[in-house]
Amino acid sequence: MKQTARTFVDSLFGNLAAGTRRIFSSGGYRGPVSDHFDGTRFHNARPIEHKLGDVVRWWRTRDNQPWQRVEHFDPPPPPPERVDYGLRITWINHATVLIQTAGLNILTDPIFAERAGPVPWAGPRRYHPPGVAFDDLPTIDIVLISHAHYDHLDRQSVKRLVAGFDPLFVVPLGLDERLQRIGVQRVESRDWWQSMALSDNVRLTLTPAQHWSRRGVFDHNTTLWAGYWLDTPGGAVYFAGDTGMATHFNDIRQRLGAPRVALLPIGAYEPRWFMAQQHMNPADAVDAHRILDAQQSIGIHFATFKLTDEGQHAPAEALAVARAAAGLDPKRFIVPEFGEAVDVATEMNGYLPPEAS
Repeated sequence: MKQTARTFVDSLFGNLAAGTRRIFSSGGYRGPVSDHFDGTRFHNARPIEHKLGDVVRWWRTRDNQPWQRVEHFDPPPPPPERVDYGLRITWINHATVLIQTAGLNILTDPIFAERAGPVPWAGPRRYHPPGVAFDDLPTIDIVLISHAHYDHLDRQSVKRLVAGFDPLFVVPLGLDERLQRIGVQRVESRDWWQSMALSDNVRLTLTPAQHWSRRGVFDHNTTLWAGYWLDTPGGAVYFAGDTGMATHFNDIRQRLGAPRVALLPIGAYEPRWFMAQQHMNPADAVDAHRILDAQQSIGIHFATFKLTDEGQHAPAEALAVARAAAGLDPKRFIVPEFGEAVDVATEMNGYLPPEAS
């Protein structure tokens, strides 16, 4: 019993120490000055300006809408092991999306943990199980991380992916060091507009986003945030990551073209006076869809973790209103169910599998 108690105490204090290190961790990217990096910290073209008083005001005046936790969920069938031709996109939860194309399995911002926080027992708790259970994932080849926030970079999920698949992680500047601390050996970091080949026929480009980063107390904006553009045989896929509405959508359209599919966040947006600089609402997302001239958009980043004040189903309802106001066909901007897969028609891109050509 004494040994068991000692083991428990050692484990408890060990976990507390590890959590404290994560909360107070500092450090970050060091490199040349650029138009969005001053040599120490990254910044947006339009600065996000929030003071501690704004946070206090938000918490004092919050209009929390009730959410209902889903305990039991009958998921769709698991995804196939590979998609050699065409393009298959499965929304798992939050900003976690499985992109299957050209024989590659690409996962964005994976979070399968019960909570989004620095330690397993703290942070916002999930309200819906993942649409695809971790054990039902196909072999994951590539993982894309958009930024350092805990609901997008989940330590537990990263460690499970490394143990199960040892995929290549692609991250914005500065996050490679953070992932190496977790145990990731295969990691590549890139700046905005930098590209890399993922295979012979799939190429990736990091894109700007209107957001910010923080992992601990002293590391505000010491690592970069980004979206991702994937050029694939089935068409271009744009994953926006976390972003507010800004001019980068125009820049992406001008520099990279119109995406076949845009994965756009539609949740975590209320109250607008506080969230608008960093998170789009559904009306913003419709505007982004039109600026990008996307053939189809898919709404993500909602109904999983209660991070802001809007209701659980408000993003989907508000998107329907915004689509109607813009005269947009509902099929052009859809809201998937958890685990729902979208098989993108590739005929529109002039690409057909050999047996169909």
